Amino acid sequence: MNARIIAVTVDCHDAEQLADFWGRTLGYPQIQRWQDGHGLTYVELGRDGEVPLLFQPVGENKQVKNRVHIDIAPTELDQDAKIERLVALGARVLTDDPAERFTVLADPEGNEFCVLPQRG
Repeated sequence: MNARIIAVTVDCHDAEQLADFWGRTLGYPQIQRWQDGHGLTYVELGRDGEVPLLFQPVGENKQVKNRVHIDIAPTELDQDAKIERLVALGARVLTDDPAERFTVLADPEGNEFCVLPQRG
C-alpha cells in the first residue's frame, strides 16, 4: 500500500506573501487558493509534473531550524546572481561558507533553504 506526495506544505503567517516570494523564486504559477472552515486562506503553487508547494497559515511563530527544507539550483543565473535576486525579494543569507557548495538562506518568514550551483 504505497502513497504519493501531493504537496510540500510550508507553515506561515501570511500565505499570500510567502507564496508570492516562492512563486517568483521558482517561477511557479498559482494553482489554487481556498479557505478552510476557519476562514484561513491556503495558497498552492506548482507546475505540471512537479510536486506543488502549499502555503498553510498558522498562528504560531517558527521556533527552531527546519527539519525538512527546500534545496534549489538556478536554471538561468549563476548561484551568486540567484542569491542576490532572492535577497532583493526578501530572503536573508544565513551561512555562506566558502568550503561548501551551497549557501543557506531564509525566506521572508525565516524558513531555511539552500541555493546550490546551477545544474545542467
